[in-house]
Amino acid sequence: MTETTTPPLNAAQLAEAFEQFNRVSAELTEAYAGLQGQVAQLNERLSVLMTALPAGVVVLDREGCVVQINRAASAWLGEDLDGQPWAMASTRFTATETPGEMELEAAPGAAPRRIALSATALDSGEGSIVLMHDVTDTHRMQREAERNARLAAMGEMVAGLAHQLRTPLSAALLYTSSLGKPQLAGEERTRVAGRAVERLRHLERLIRDMLLFARGDCLGREPVPVCALVEELAHTLEPIARERGIDFEHACGCGQTRLVADRKALAGALTNLLENALQFTPESGQVRLDAQRDGRQVVFTVSDTGKGIAPEQQQRLFEPFFTTRAEGTGLGLAIARGVARAHGGDIDLTSRPEAGTTFRLSVPLAAEGDDNETPHE
Repeated sequence: MTETTTPPLNAAQLAEAFEQFNRVSAELTEAYAGLQGQVAQLNERLSVLMTALPAGVVVLDREGCVVQINRAASAWLGEDLDGQPWAMASTRFTATETPGEMELEAAPGAAPRRIALSATALDSGEGSIVLMHDVTDTHRMQREAERNARLAAMGEMVAGLAHQLRTPLSAALLYTSSLGKPQLAGEERTRVAGRAVERLRHLERLIRDMLLFARGDCLGREPVPVCALVEELAHTLEPIARERGIDFEHACGCGQTRLVADRKALAGALTNLLENALQFTPESGQVRLDAQRDGRQVVFTVSDTGKGIAPEQQQRLFEPFFTTRAEGTGLGLAIARGVARAHGGDIDLTSRPEAGTTFRLSVPLAAEGDDNETPHE
């Protein structure tokens, strides 16, 4: 078999080959320079966009350190974070009652900012982007709108409110004036004085509930252990239930879960639900308080074996001043719903005549990673 050999290139062919190589090399160099120019232009546009964005943008590397931060984020955080671990900066955020919204500690003398915070991992897996939106004014206007709505509801109830106040006050005045009669026997005088005090206490409860409803907000936030709160409520309500011959049961399946909440307001809302249940449950009946964790929220359930609530009344139960009890103020359930909603939750109910009633009050947990929440057991 004869081998085929390639004849060597002559000088002209070598020159042509070098010329083609140089031409292609020049074209590649020109294309690369063009791409560099486009990249530089894109980087410039991205830089301008990052600077102009009203939202805060923080770019993190794979280790969670800051590699880029825009002007808005720097202004809110007030320091140079380049190269710093984001975990260190995030300690300045505290959870709020609204999932995804955090409160940012501001500079000394300045009011805290409310920030909507979200993080998105890069598709390349090389890091993530943290977005920060200042919702302070939006949150303030929403709270003001809610307060105005409550005040408007109270304005619509002025006539009924006047009657609510006048009735116990008139009764208290009548009983008090009777105490001045010299012919009143000692035993009768004691009975009349007790009735007067009873009417004045009813008036005090009514005014207290009116003020709570008008205020409608939560004053403070603290970590609240759910099961400890359930035990506290049970300790308060069990003696009342026992005195009325009602079986009171309670259970909590939340382990060490804690809510970031106004403990006093939340306890008051649940107490209102439990007192209602005790009022409408006959002797030998049962009232039960349960707390369970359901995903990213805690659900408190108050159930009873009372006579139930008619469907036409269920639609009005949470209206201010609507009550089916002679001694009720008609504000307890409205306050309970206001507290639940102020924490980002709500209340719903299920009831059938002669089959009892169940109220469900839900409160969302704080954002993931908040120090105020310990793992669920």
